[in-house]
Amino acid sequence: MARYYLESSDNFLQIVQDSYRSNPKYDEIRPGLPENYKAIRTLGDLLRSNYKSLSVQQQLRLNLIQKLKKSTFPYNGIIGYDEDVVPSLNRAILAGHDILIIGQIGQAKSKIAETIAENLLSPIPIVRGTITHDIPTLIPESELISLLRDQELSRTIAEFFVSTECEEIIRNNKLDTRIEWLDGSQRFNYILATPDISVKDLVGQIDAIKLVKKGVEVYNIESYSPGQLLQSRHGILCIDELPVLDPRKQVALLSVLQEGKFTTGSFPVIFRPNTLIICTANPIDYTHAGKIIEPLRDRLKSHVVTHYPKDIVDEMTIMVQESKMLDRKDIFLPIFILQAIAEISRIAREHQEINHEKGVSVRMSIHSTEVIISESERTRAIKYNVTAIPRFSDIYSIYQTAKFELSEIDDIYENRIKVMDSMIADSIKKVSTLYLSEIPPEELIKVKNNFKNKDRFFVSQTHLWKEIDTNESYQKQIIQFPSLSRILELVTVKIISEQKKFEKHLRKHSIESQCIAIDKYVDPELNASILELVLEGLRSMNSSFLERRDGIYATIK
Repeated sequence: MARYYLESSDNFLQIVQDSYRSNPKYDEIRPGLPENYKAIRTLGDLLRSNYKSLSVQQQLRLNLIQKLKKSTFPYNGIIGYDEDVVPSLNRAILAGHDILIIGQIGQAKSKIAETIAENLLSPIPIVRGTITHDIPTLIPESELISLLRDQELSRTIAEFFVSTECEEIIRNNKLDTRIEWLDGSQRFNYILATPDISVKDLVGQIDAIKLVKKGVEVYNIESYSPGQLLQSRHGILCIDELPVLDPRKQVALLSVLQEGKFTTGSFPVIFRPNTLIICTANPIDYTHAGKIIEPLRDRLKSHVVTHYPKDIVDEMTIMVQESKMLDRKDIFLPIFILQAIAEISRIAREHQEINHEKGVSVRMSIHSTEVIISESERTRAIKYNVTAIPRFSDIYSIYQTAKFELSEIDDIYENRIKVMDSMIADSIKKVSTLYLSEIPPEELIKVKNNFKNKDRFFVSQTHLWKEIDTNESYQKQIIQFPSLSRILELVTVKIISEQKKFEKHLRKHSIESQCIAIDKYVDPELNASILELVLEGLRSMNSSFLERRDGIYATIK
């Protein structure tokens, strides 16, 4: 028998009145979240705890205050914005503002919105199975009593508090109505603005199918099907690329932003979604008159401007965090490969022939990292059953992830390849010479003499460090270059040190990546990758004595 089945009509009245008119009986572990919330599983449990809900703005504000007091970073996974974007977000949330985030592609605009929901919203109790996230204690006191008594509702206000499905569940189950707790990630609703989104998609509509199936009247609340605004109730609605919505659809958001409520057509019901709205826009569209209608732009109270990573380490951190391939044990990613790819993106963002208005997304860095790992698998790891460790000879595989638009010259494939080749060469030169900058001059002279005697070193994607089925292994060749072997040892020590520093940096951001961790044992294939770095560094120095032709490093004639 259900626990509350025998509750009398008078008891319903007393329980509801006590709950609505008394202070909470619980301590909070987070703003608005009872300490014993996991034990609150039914409507009866919720009422007996005297639960009091907080608005989305209150939850965000109080959770942020709690984190700031503890010096806890409020936005896990958001990197490189500590000095400007994060303070702006904090101010907006403390002020209870709806937010417009302005930035170019690949600047984590929608990720920021999702992160706010995940980190700054406390779980809330809803009636299980309600798509509009119905919190039963928001039903007016008299109406909830009528539902528990299975009486006709006498509505004094034409306002949506909970769905008719929720009301029916409460009528049927009384105080045994099942409650579930939704966390912030479950209350984040994302919409990519496209031309085919309609006003009805946003505010809901009178559903003809419900009219036919249930035989309800047009103006009965049962005929209403909720749109995105109401499906985002008690959470965050992120509208990505807001300027894509035409002005008529943007108008539909005005009353929500101004008054916290909306209506749909001639339907005589007021809806209050209790939703924080976060929109995103590209700077080009944001500054273009008419892309965002002026009243809407004005009602999005805080405008927060994002940017690409200003620090190459921030870009590398994002690359590791966001890559989908870096949690496997058969991959190792040298720090100088990360640096080279990040440097290519940095060069691209400043390149005079690349369209700066369109931008160069961090996704180019992320996808290039994934592709260069795949290239090391394709050319060596799969065939020879060795660890996939990318090298500079693999780097031209990232042509396929070159995501930029040319502006000063024709944007054709051949021109894109020329620009990409130039950026790759500049990146490799900068990164490789950096690691050779502390090599003693006398060691460099020895290498120069070595090359005069032995003449050439063969480099190929398919050559391994140790000999397997080829006579061109790097280990066999380097025996003829003892001074080159000494430089390899010195550079390896520096790389291991830098790799450990970066691994420590990642842990500060709560990023654990198996492919970055370097143990005392160094995989032989890492030697091959570092050797290619060394050879490129020797070739790229101001007083270089090496040149490269068709995979052969030889003394300049």
